[in-house]
Amino acid sequence: MSATPRELGYRWPAEWEPQRATWLSWPHNADDWPGKFQGIEWVFCEMIRWLCEVQRVGLIVASEAAGQQALHALGLVGTRLAQVELLVAPTDRSWTRDYSPEWLVRPASAGQPAQLGAVKWQFNGWARYPNHELDEAAGERLARARSEQVWLPTRSGPGSARFVLEGGAIDGDGQGTLLTTSDCLLGTVHPRNPELDQAGIERVLRDYLAVDKVIFLPAGVAGDDTSGHVDDLGRFVAPGRVLLARESDVHDDNYLPLERAREQLLGERDARGRRLEVIALPMPAPRFHAGERLPASYANFLIANELVLVPTFNDPKDRHVLGLLSELFPGRRVVGIHCLDLVWGLGSVHCSTHQEPALPG
Repeated sequence: MSATPRELGYRWPAEWEPQRATWLSWPHNADDWPGKFQGIEWVFCEMIRWLCEVQRVGLIVASEAAGQQALHALGLVGTRLAQVELLVAPTDRSWTRDYSPEWLVRPASAGQPAQLGAVKWQFNGWARYPNHELDEAAGERLARARSEQVWLPTRSGPGSARFVLEGGAIDGDGQGTLLTTSDCLLGTVHPRNPELDQAGIERVLRDYLAVDKVIFLPAGVAGDDTSGHVDDLGRFVAPGRVLLARESDVHDDNYLPLERAREQLLGERDARGRRLEVIALPMPAPRFHAGERLPASYANFLIANELVLVPTFNDPKDRHVLGLLSELFPGRRVVGIHCLDLVWGLGSVHCSTHQEPALPG
């Protein structure tokens, strides 16, 4: 049996640590945004334009021709194209967060240079959608293109089924604490790893992400078709500090689940024994499409080098949220990305992106 990342001294960096690049997949599946697809590539252009000001951007495209078309569109909005690198890999969808690898870093030691490793979980379409094979293959291709060592975790050892997990289901503080939800990792409606109990799931996360404490919040937000991804619910913004969505309307479907999550977190300690500071993040007004609740949430923000991209929804709370995040990230520019069209596809900024850490110097 090969050694795990924990055994080899790798660690899972927090999102606010230095990054080499942010990865996105150029949008192409019009079915994900019924009636809204025409404007989606311009939302991606806006995200990429801002990201290229602070770091490289990796862009997954279906073909070389598709890549050139994407570069043309990006050039029209003034993107620094020298910062964009293309990876040709067909995909089913553009929710890059969920089928990309989790990158790990190992510091230089004993004459050995620092190394980048990748944990590639199996992606199965959120245990819900049958067309996911291209996404799964693209994620592994990305892992092998960028990483010196790649792990494909299984559920219970060699020969067993692959461990299923999406990037949006987990959030970390870079110091051994992982945040997730029971609905997503332990739920029975759309189960990922049905033969594993909580202890078994924690074992895999501890071995492959080198974490010491896993906090299971009860549930995600209303309208989330991923069965409770934590990146719409709560996010670490610093060691010991969690920004948690909070609903003020007692009649809203999110009110009780978010209050329960808040009560739980206030009683938790992180991997280093610190009590967590829980900061309230307002929820935008509910958004619907054809009677279906959309997972509009400000928690789906992305942290990059010197930059934070925040989904906005033409909501009076937009300005307050941008100000709050500016206070929490004083060394970064906080930029709103208009996501009313993007969330039509049941995701927004964080779902569309995945950070690749920089190797420690």
